Amino acid sequence: MILHELIDYSTLKMIWWALLGVLLIGFAVTDGFDMGVGSLLPFVGRNDTERRVAIASVAPTWEGNQVWLILGGGAIFAAWPALYAVSFSGFYLAMFVALAALILRPVAFKYRDKNPDPTWRSRWDWALFTGSFVPALVFGVAVGNTLTGVPFTLNRDLRIAYEGSFFELFTPFALLCGLLSVAMLVMHGGAWLALRTEGVVATRGRRYGSFAAIAVIGLFALGGLALWSGFVEGYRITSVIDPEMQANPLAKTTVKEAGSWLLNYSAHPLLLVFPALGFIGALGALIGLNTRMEALTFLASKLSVVGIISTVGVSMFPFILPSSIQPEASLTVWDSPSSHSTLFNMLVVTVIFLPLILAYTAYVYKVLWGKVSEESVNRDGSHY
Repeated sequence: MILHELIDYSTLKMIWWALLGVLLIGFAVTDGFDMGVGSLLPFVGRNDTERRVAIASVAPTWEGNQVWLILGGGAIFAAWPALYAVSFSGFYLAMFVALAALILRPVAFKYRDKNPDPTWRSRWDWALFTGSFVPALVFGVAVGNTLTGVPFTLNRDLRIAYEGSFFELFTPFALLCGLLSVAMLVMHGGAWLALRTEGVVATRGRRYGSFAAIAVIGLFALGGLALWSGFVEGYRITSVIDPEMQANPLAKTTVKEAGSWLLNYSAHPLLLVFPALGFIGALGALIGLNTRMEALTFLASKLSVVGIISTVGVSMFPFILPSSIQPEASLTVWDSPSSHSTLFNMLVVTVIFLPLILAYTAYVYKVLWGKVSEESVNRDGSHY
């Protein structure tokens, strides 16, 4: 027996669909609070020392947290090549904007302390804000477009043609998702500041985090209402599909109709735990921020992030990128992955290295754990 045949093709497809979700959630949970802190930086820090406190809370770990974004992009490229081709060509300008903003972050972290001039440092602080706020918004807008469908087509040779434009990405629903993404990460960043800092920075972090948690609850509810009311239509496969099939998105028929993104909850009510987790987590974070229960706050914030992102995945399953102008070309879990052997070999590598990454990350956080205060950053004059 060939080794990769130990796991059948359909199971590998499901495993990689779940792993892609895990990697995206890992990025949002870890680098998400970095972006949240960066987005809050001009508001929680009224002077240079206060901003250094906020920056010092994320500075030792932000680079490692971005590994999850790299892993997610690599997983899409290797496990779902059609998804990579469509999304990175269709969203090219949006991705460029997000990446350009992300590039500002390492430069700002490294350069702000090179000159004590207040104007110099203020400019790099705003660069940190831009490098945090813009990607959070763009990633949310991308998710919103994924839910509404992307204007691409496939011909008989499975050649992809994207028919949209940059400004068409910013529809009302996509902007709603973008604002939800920003609010979610700002809530997460506020919870992190409450957990890791002291003094006025922690106090302001709790205040702005509370506002963001309220926004998360409201925006998440509005998004659900848009799906339930039919304002945003979903997609449904109307033909029989073979989970063991080779990659061929055109080997099915698909319709676009209101309410389709809610069908999985009707068929499997247990899946309602994910949207419930999004609401309960945000409510728990709001309560924790106002009662100063720091550990509960951060845990609840993480659970809200997990619930909101998981809700998108389970609502769309088995779709991973629907086509708004050629629904039968929509990419699904069953008809757009890499080969059986590729998915198996990648799984072997993941099983070996993902635990090592998790263990190393846990060790780093353990070693670098502790509260950051104005006194601690003043003792280290070169500390950002």
